[in-house]
Amino acid sequence: MPVKVSYFFVVLIWSTTPLGIVWSSDSIPPTMSVFLRMFIALVLGAFVMAIANIRLPWHGRAIKLYSYSALGIYGGMMLSYFAAQSVPSGVISLVFGLAPILSGLLAQRILKEAKFSKIKIVALVMSVLGLALVCKDQLVGKSVFNVGLLCVFAAVCCFSLSGVMVKTVRLAIHPMATTFGALILVTPLFFITWLAVDGTFDPSSWSQRAIGSVIYLGVFGSLLGFLAYFHVLQKLEASTVALITLITPGFAIALGTLLNNESLSFSLVIGAIIILISLGLFQFGDKLIKTKKESALGYE
Repeated sequence: MPVKVSYFFVVLIWSTTPLGIVWSSDSIPPTMSVFLRMFIALVLGAFVMAIANIRLPWHGRAIKLYSYSALGIYGGMMLSYFAAQSVPSGVISLVFGLAPILSGLLAQRILKEAKFSKIKIVALVMSVLGLALVCKDQLVGKSVFNVGLLCVFAAVCCFSLSGVMVKTVRLAIHPMATTFGALILVTPLFFITWLAVDGTFDPSSWSQRAIGSVIYLGVFGSLLGFLAYFHVLQKLEASTVALITLITPGFAIALGTLLNNESLSFSLVIGAIIILISLGLFQFGDKLIKTKKESALGYE
């Protein structure tokens, strides 16, 4: 598949996933919805592994890699499904857009990466301000806090921590093997969670839209989306890949507004703009300043 097609595919998947989560949980219990999604991905993954004859390592280092990957899948997905019961899909996408900044903070402590530059600190402060505006409407009328928002924040923390921890494992492995290994570990956890939290199984009450969303997320969001993302990571520069986090929130908000009648308040729009600007500064601010300095020196 051409890398441009993979890139477009990732943007499409990441833009539609938040709304898919909301729709798939409108008549199906969230724990059952996410379990079915993972089960579909697991079955299809096994088929792909067999057809492509991809080897699945199962030694200590590989299991550690799968476990770290599973942390992002289980924590990020399960908490997002709980959040989708009360938080608009556009807000979920915006909060997840902050994952690169949170990952950078975690990488400083875990991977001993360099501390943030001044421009990245400015971006961090701006992102917090933007997030406060985005969450303003969600907190109106709530006496103490919004459980849904806390779930989104916790989901992003799990997703970001997972990505950083994966980098601590040095192992040459096929992306499909990483995805499938993580699914093997995490799918039973989703099943156990469904049994413990809900345990009901009544397909007659499921809407066609919810069933279609589960199938879409299982096939595209959980399997093909991962493969396209890994393909993009391998072929393009990190800065180009980072643009995905700037593109998808806007599309997700638009889709939620047009297709799910989600409210689009003034504070949400301004907060979203601030967050997107902060992400741009975080990803490209240092490079832009360096380029301007080099250009200024060239004219001297």
